[in-house]
Amino acid sequence: MEPHLPFKTRLQISIGTFAAKLCVRSDGTINRHLFSLLDQKVIAPTTKVFNDVPVSSSDISVDPSRNLWFRLFVPDTKSSAETLLPLIVYFHGGGFTYFGPDSRSFDALCCNLAAQIPATIVSVNYRLAPEHRFPCAYDDGFDTLKYIEAQNYAVLPSKTDLSKCFIAGDSAGGNIAHHVTHRACKDSHQFKKIKIVGLLAMQPLFGGEERTASELRLTRVPFLNIESTDRMWRNFLPEGADRNHKAANVFRDGPNFKAADTVPEDFPSSLVFVAGFDPLQDWQKRYCVGLRRCGKEVWLVEYPNGIHGFYNFPELPESALIVKEVRQFIQEK
Repeated sequence: MEPHLPFKTRLQISIGTFAAKLCVRSDGTINRHLFSLLDQKVIAPTTKVFNDVPVSSSDISVDPSRNLWFRLFVPDTKSSAETLLPLIVYFHGGGFTYFGPDSRSFDALCCNLAAQIPATIVSVNYRLAPEHRFPCAYDDGFDTLKYIEAQNYAVLPSKTDLSKCFIAGDSAGGNIAHHVTHRACKDSHQFKKIKIVGLLAMQPLFGGEERTASELRLTRVPFLNIESTDRMWRNFLPEGADRNHKAANVFRDGPNFKAADTVPEDFPSSLVFVAGFDPLQDWQKRYCVGLRRCGKEVWLVEYPNGIHGFYNFPELPESALIVKEVRQFIQEK
């Protein structure tokens, strides 16, 4: 059984998959020079129009020594000056190893979200594996939050509501979003202005030593299979760690499970997206179960015909549906 996809989408997937494989060396490391030639970039500052809403983008440096920066997306909603925009801190996908906020697909995705929600979006350029393993990406995300807390309206537009902050991410970025949210809630004393009120996890990348039914069943679907996700974890996790490491297997079952040790008390409500042709779906559903076991509020949205990364293909109906779900979740907070 295969997902129903337009020819254009299948062609893009084939090209993208081939390009990604081409850049992987025999030892699992990435040929960065070659990938930079294949990864289409969008230069900022610029202004684009999405659904008749102009969205301006600019790049803000956080720490040049580690190339930590973010791309800021601000919609011109032409609404009342008193209307504040929620803040979304976004982490892009790519298996911890690929892409950046300036990659064409993620630039377009954040522009679209900024226009349609509407919201101020901060898309973080975190360090990539295997050159920078756990916990570098988590540190970069947390330090970006601290930078925004310290600088706030010196770098963000005054119409941004810092008390309505959402941490978001897709695939590996969804994993980063969880861990950054966890750390920020655990160390909430560091944040006086920023208040995290929601987590948006779009097909988050979680895993474990166990092979789930969906991983064993979905071996010929776009982008992901056991071989590729295993490589991602080998590149990201500390040397010698297995997939039951806390970064991958967040809610490990067992007699010593303690909800208080797993998720901080003020961990926010979560919106989690799962797709029927994503091998990771069983881990994503277990993640939702784990959050609920900890007494947290979770909304699970499933798209039976969705593939991993469907939101990067505007021609797919699910890509429009996910924006509506995100907008509704944010507006209700």
